[in-house]
Amino acid sequence: MRKLLFVAAIATGLSAGGIAYAQDAAKLAETAGCMKCHDVEKKKMGASFKSVAAKYKGNADAEKMIVGKLKSGEGHPKATASDADLAAIAKWVLAM
Repeated sequence: MRKLLFVAAIATGLSAGGIAYAQDAAKLAETAGCMKCHDVEKKKMGASFKSVAAKYKGNADAEKMIVGKLKSGEGHPKATASDADLAAIAKWVLAM
């Protein structure tokens, strides 16, 4: 019984951490200006984040590719956020 409670507590902590991570990444996307042109669900000036995630689904290099495009301004306005912030935003988008 004690082991079961321990495992349940760990699982709860991990899921709460995932929620906090998603909120942090969403806040980063807002701060970086992503939400001016993008929305999670629907197309605005730019593609929805869910459609971006669908486009890159199964691509092991997706995060690296997205960060590279954002940093270089290739097909997208050049992002000024840090590499770590861009990577966190890309991970968040790809997890949708």
